[in-house]
Amino acid sequence: MKLVINIPAYNEAEKIGETIKKIPKFFRGIEEVLIHVVDDGSKDGTGKIAREAGASRVFSHPHNLGLGRAFRTSVEAALEVGADIMVNIDADGQFDPEDIPELIEPILSGTADIVSADRFGKYAAKNIPLLKERLNRLAAHLISKFLKTPIHDLTCGFRAYSRESLMRLSLLENFTYTQEVIIDAIGKGLRILWVPVEVTYFAERKSKMTKSVTKYIRQSSRIIVRAVRDVRPMKFFGIPGFVLLGFSALLFLVFLRFYFQDFKISPYRNYLFFCALAFVVGLQFVVFALLADMVKSNRRLLEEQMYFLKKRRYTK
Repeated sequence: MKLVINIPAYNEAEKIGETIKKIPKFFRGIEEVLIHVVDDGSKDGTGKIAREAGASRVFSHPHNLGLGRAFRTSVEAALEVGADIMVNIDADGQFDPEDIPELIEPILSGTADIVSADRFGKYAAKNIPLLKERLNRLAAHLISKFLKTPIHDLTCGFRAYSRESLMRLSLLENFTYTQEVIIDAIGKGLRILWVPVEVTYFAERKSKMTKSVTKYIRQSSRIIVRAVRDVRPMKFFGIPGFVLLGFSALLFLVFLRFYFQDFKISPYRNYLFFCALAFVVGLQFVVFALLADMVKSNRRLLEEQMYFLKKRRYTK
């Protein structure tokens, strides 16, 4: 079994060497361990320091392309070298590499396809920004309800992936990947497991990969909405569509009740107007749901073809 430990990094010269040196060199059930670093356009010598600290390979982007693009680079690199498992861990050292065995064990035993660290389970994350925690919990709760699948930690980057899951995932975003991975994996029926870990955030440290909180919230919201739409299109468009059609029917019944009292339309024309508006918009949503479901079927066929092409390309 071959394990690739991947570290995405952007201007992490201060921490990357220490993080690499803390990674264990031997794991039970693993014959070979490789450390890959994806240097996402750093300008502080991050790649050079990573090599000196013992990274097996460093992949350098010409400029900062985003965390999502860095993750796709890491997936391609892991498959290229024949990895059976890939673990993604942050470069800043806030996660403990000693927790890696707990993440890879369910994959080794065949009980999970993706294993994510859970910062909000048994152990409370220390010094985590309140806004970051609340937004993560809220998004995880809402998506869990919509997809009817429990999600414990939506945005944690400390995760382990089986070779099968790496070939199955279809990711499009450059900005970030954490939410898209979970939603896409749920849509494909991959088995996801959460493992509680202890993590301490550095109070004085700011994220290098996501520099603007406002931009992160805006972009993440867009990514989540699009991913959920692609995974459950009938539900995404169908629910508001049928709600509006039901509202339209209710307004029409109210109008009829008033109309049959004195057989006059003019005093109640507003009911008819909003009834027609709700009906037209609701019908459009239902049509969107049917069209989006057709697109989903075509996408599934394309993804199956891509999967078999990847299997052929990355055959060990």
